[in-house]
Amino acid sequence: MSSPSPSICCVSCAPTAAALLAEVRRRRPLVHHLTNWVTISECAAVVRAFGAAPVMAHAVEEAAEMAALAGAVVLNIGTLDRTMIEAMKLAAAAANRKGIPVVLDACGAGATPFRDQACRELLAAARIDVLKGNASEIARLAGADVQTRGVDAGVVAADDLETLARGLAAARNATVVVTGKIDLVVAPDGTIYRVANGHPLMGECVGTGCMASSAIGTFAAVCPENLPAAAAAGLACYEIAAELAVPAVAGPADFKLRLLDAIHHLTPEDVARLVRI
Repeated sequence: MSSPSPSICCVSCAPTAAALLAEVRRRRPLVHHLTNWVTISECAAVVRAFGAAPVMAHAVEEAAEMAALAGAVVLNIGTLDRTMIEAMKLAAAAANRKGIPVVLDACGAGATPFRDQACRELLAAARIDVLKGNASEIARLAGADVQTRGVDAGVVAADDLETLARGLAAARNATVVVTGKIDLVVAPDGTIYRVANGHPLMGECVGTGCMASSAIGTFAAVCPENLPAAAAAGLACYEIAAELAVPAVAGPADFKLRLLDAIHHLTPEDVARLVRI
């Protein structure tokens, strides 16, 4: 958008989201993860379901080389240790050198000092292009005194969250993604995309937040020149698939399997019909 002041994106984003899904299917980008051990299989599966190629290489001996081969790098601090942090720094720095987008899922930021310190180190060591988290995780990255319950969001007022997200995006010159009932995607210039797709059952399954980060990384790999649009499109496509999966499910475990099938079968026509950005 060309307005010099912060604004809300209210134009139809259906063509962009549908076209980017088609581009993911055409190009099949490699998406390198240093990610949460709890959800690593699901993250790989969602990338593959979109038609892209996942790789999960955590070793410090190869993290940089693998990152340099990828279309995007996804970092997730869900199951941290010191070796993982060092490998993330190497991967992010290698991606920076080649202009490859880096996505950071600040999973559990605000829960412990160690996680907060890890985020500070990663942000100091490399350029992070997309910062993603729930309300309290993003608020914590923005400097607010909030508490995250393990990896679940704490309470942040909606107006405060929008202000904090805009400030963080501007300060870091990064796209900031705040997941929730309505996801916020905030561009460095203050433009906000609101993604209203999805279903409450996603919140009942372990791993759906990490899978969302993988979806963002997948779409960032084919649209590095417009990361806010890529992030909004990735979230919308992922969440549209969830909507399509829900009518047939018996419960959370069944939902996760059917979600992957729905992503695999998702078409640009489905996206154009159902997208709510």
